Amino acid sequence: MSLNVNRNVNDQFYRYKMPKLIAKVEGKGNGIKTVIVNMVEVAKSLSRPPTYPTKFFGCELGAQTQFDLKNERFIVNGSHDSAKLQELLHIFINKFVLCPNCENPETSLNVNTKAQTIKQHCMACGYHGQLELRHKLTTYIIRNPPGSEQVGGATPSKKDLKKGKRKEKDSRSSPEANGHHETKEEPEKVEAPALNNNHADEEDDDDWGDLDESAVKARMNELSSAAQKLAIDDDLEKSSEERMEIFYNFVKTKMSQGNVANADKDILGEADRLEVKEKATMVLVELLLSEKVLVEVKEYRKIFLRFTNENPKAQRYLLHGLEQLAGVKYSSTLLPKVPHILKTFYDLDIVEEEVILDWASKVSKRYVPKAVSQEIRDKASPFIKWLKEAEEEEDSDSDEDDDDAEDGVEVVYSKDARQIETKTIKPAVPAATKIQASNDDDEEEDFDIDAI
Repeated sequence: MSLNVNRNVNDQFYRYKMPKLIAKVEGKGNGIKTVIVNMVEVAKSLSRPPTYPTKFFGCELGAQTQFDLKNERFIVNGSHDSAKLQELLHIFINKFVLCPNCENPETSLNVNTKAQTIKQHCMACGYHGQLELRHKLTTYIIRNPPGSEQVGGATPSKKDLKKGKRKEKDSRSSPEANGHHETKEEPEKVEAPALNNNHADEEDDDDWGDLDESAVKARMNELSSAAQKLAIDDDLEKSSEERMEIFYNFVKTKMSQGNVANADKDILGEADRLEVKEKATMVLVELLLSEKVLVEVKEYRKIFLRFTNENPKAQRYLLHGLEQLAGVKYSSTLLPKVPHILKTFYDLDIVEEEVILDWASKVSKRYVPKAVSQEIRDKASPFIKWLKEAEEEEDSDSDEDDDDAEDGVEVVYSKDARQIETKTIKPAVPAATKIQASNDDDEEEDFDIDAI
């Protein structure tokens, strides 16, 4: 059964057809896998290597893929039915096959590995533009450009490459072999892809012919953006300091674009991706806050809450960031305001009481000099004292509530259920005690409050 390559076209005489994808599930338990039986035929109809759609399936399904070059078997781990894979194939076609201008599948991909870009050229309408590099598959395409594949369009292994080099060397050293094999092996040489890549380089050189300052700046931004997207997979292999630097540059870029206060989800997402969510609060303090911290923290409250809500570790790093801000960067203006700064963060629910008290109890020289750390805590002492007293008052109030509870409280509901009355039920008091209490009351009546 044949399908239209562009499923949005309903014309039965549409000339761009492809076979319906056939998937076969094999194995059981942890070894279950889905073999795409006719992937080679499907890929040929799309003018793409069969590894590209197979790898795309793996990216979308979060599954590993395998390429059996000898038997032309293309495998996706797990159990997946044909209908699901066919739907994903249409998404692949829209992203990597159809021309964005005329929606025609007569396109080719030109990879410039030096510039880390993929350009799409349409032979039907002449469209020429750069492919978006947001999808993970683009990383694979750049590493395995069209034409670099061998059997079934799959990427050759190192062993296959070594065999090829040995054969080429033998053919050069043996005149007899040259005479017999040269014409036979020539069709297998990958001359066309090499020309394609060179052509892509030439096209890029032509693009750089425009030396207008704005054009040059736009191209540089385009390349830096592409390189940044391609490096995503390798970021987690970097050290903590390098990942923090990447996050720092990301937030800085968001600030330069304006309206950073509403980019809280993007900023949190980048921190989660780089696995630096806790330490990221120090970067946020450094970039978002200044001498006007009491005003700025209210503006960026939503961003800080994304990181510190129910996360004591992130709150502690935030306090260390405030130490650097108030004790080093703006010490002359912010040191006297330390109690107000802490109270603002506390009132806005960015930092919890327990974290502040724990921070205040330990002088640390890890992020600022020890003398500065001590001075900051000395300045903060009025607020710390206020916190402790408030905590003690809460404890005493809870004790009084317990005493009241011992007397007992009866809740009385009115008939219309709009008013609630409470009656305190006191335990029975012995008569002797009542007499003593009466005498005490008489004595209290003779007490002169002005004599205090």
